[in-house]
Amino acid sequence: MIFGIIAAGEGSRLKKENAKASKPLIKVHGIPLIERLFTLAENNEVESICCIVNEESKDVHKYINNREFKVPFNLIIKSTPSSLHSFYELSKYLKKQPFCLATVDSIFNDDEFKLFLKAAQDNSNNDGLLAVTDFIDDEKPLCVEVDDNMKINSFHDEAANHKYATGGLYCFNSDIFPVMEEAVNNNVMRLRNFLKQLLIKNYQLKAFPFSKMIDVDHLKDLAAAEEYLNSLSVVGN
Repeated sequence: MIFGIIAAGEGSRLKKENAKASKPLIKVHGIPLIERLFTLAENNEVESICCIVNEESKDVHKYINNREFKVPFNLIIKSTPSSLHSFYELSKYLKKQPFCLATVDSIFNDDEFKLFLKAAQDNSNNDGLLAVTDFIDDEKPLCVEVDDNMKINSFHDEAANHKYATGGLYCFNSDIFPVMEEAVNNNVMRLRNFLKQLLIKNYQLKAFPFSKMIDVDHLKDLAAAEEYLNSLSVVGN
């Protein structure tokens, strides 16, 4: 499986709170967000890694250029207008086979990630498997409505009356790219709106529940992520 990372956002909310590094290099549990994903991908024996970073994040460019990767690695340096456009830029590396896509700011349980990848491989008859959580603490969550078999029936931009929200991890097969091409050509913005288009086009998407996923958008989220990872360390010991 190929592993793609979207790290091209501006991290504007963290900047306003005087974060001292670009978002991908913000440390949680002593490890930069982007390094956590690099290591996780390598530990799960992905075939290759690709990543997109915006043009302004010089510190991230330097960090990546100084890192030695255990698998083939491709970097795109480009500022994009939305997460969907970042995904589109990565698509040239993702079209050959099933792949996993991650946003750089999601914190989750590494062991659950392994189960997520296995579930994606075991359920290859679906077009996509999305990581979801019932820990909904995002300012603008994308919530999902699922049936008893965790098939996704609809997406919603509000948390009211919905049990799960997406958590920034997605596994897809290459059949989704015609819909992406159409969405980008029609000026669709944001990854969430592309996901909605997939359902409209009758693509089969399933949800995979994680116990907890934290989206790091504010400094307060860092504290919550630290606390969560600390709790996992205690359990692991």
